Amino acid sequence: MVYVVSSSTYRWENATITVRPYTRKWEKGTMSRIREVSIRSSPPFATDIVPPRCTVRHDVPAVVFSVGGCGSNYFHGMSDVIVPLYSTAREYEGHVQLLAADYDAALFEKHRAVIAALSLYPVIDMDRDAAVRCFPEARVGMESHRILGIDPARSRHGYDMAGFNGFLRSVFSLPRPLSLPVSRSSSSAGRNKPRLVMVLRRHSRVLTNEAEAVAALAEVGFEVVAAGEEDVSDMARFAGTVNSCDVMVGVHGAGLTNMVFLPRNATLVQVIPWGAMKWPCWYDFGEPATGMGLRYVEYEVTAEETTLKDKYPRDHPVFADPMSIHSKGQVWEYFLQGQNVTLDIPRFRDAMHQVYLSITTE
Repeated sequence: MVYVVSSSTYRWENATITVRPYTRKWEKGTMSRIREVSIRSSPPFATDIVPPRCTVRHDVPAVVFSVGGCGSNYFHGMSDVIVPLYSTAREYEGHVQLLAADYDAALFEKHRAVIAALSLYPVIDMDRDAAVRCFPEARVGMESHRILGIDPARSRHGYDMAGFNGFLRSVFSLPRPLSLPVSRSSSSAGRNKPRLVMVLRRHSRVLTNEAEAVAALAEVGFEVVAAGEEDVSDMARFAGTVNSCDVMVGVHGAGLTNMVFLPRNATLVQVIPWGAMKWPCWYDFGEPATGMGLRYVEYEVTAEETTLKDKYPRDHPVFADPMSIHSKGQVWEYFLQGQNVTLDIPRFRDAMHQVYLSITTE
């Protein structure tokens, strides 16, 4: 319960409202798991609504939010919580108290450095906290505009993703704000090659021929860093790795969220799995990439490059009518959790050669 005492904008019809302070309002299943927060306001000098007596007084504002929809997913943690928290709390320059419902210790530990840069105080677990806390002001919920993005036209202070990326560079002491073209002559001589990080998956949408893919990238002219789950688990260390690169490549999935650490003008290459996945992949990573000042390239998997061809005949809806599977809400089962990718190496090499040419000079 949040009490707003002596509200100058009091309206009787809004005396008590209930919100679920999480960002994915369009997902009914997710929102049903979010703890409700009631806001009860009273007019000036009211005597009929008496809130509990304060046991702790704060001299900084509060931001109340939930992390209940993230689970352990890195993409959702960044998109649904960290970016919106930046939009909501950055204006206070650390002088703000964060209060989290549906508290997740693992999420806050993973993003510890970012949270510490937004607030000078430990996050309060609302589910366990028994104190009655009083604040000069509070914001219930987070400002959120789009997936992994900020709309400066809608931001209260004109924040944008370029500012967010700069904030992350400051948090993790990342040295490269901008990716600059490399000379092909020096690159071919083995000096100053453009650096590429390939994000590898281990449980679904796995590259079954990842060694051949890495070799092809090296053949094109990249210095390749192959990053598995063990490499990306340390956020601070991997942020430095990503920031040192000019290109990131990976099959659609949470690991691509690390593009937030790429320098501006770097290139994201998203491998789009089979199954009419072009638009969802653009929505999750393509559009956000452009908002961060990154170049965006798609490599769309053909029917010959998906392991689904070994599971279903070509007249199955997986191949004959993928949108029918979308309409039934079975995308996760068939196209996300249900397939791996075997790249056509010559085709992939040709596509990445074009990327190489786009980021290098004569």
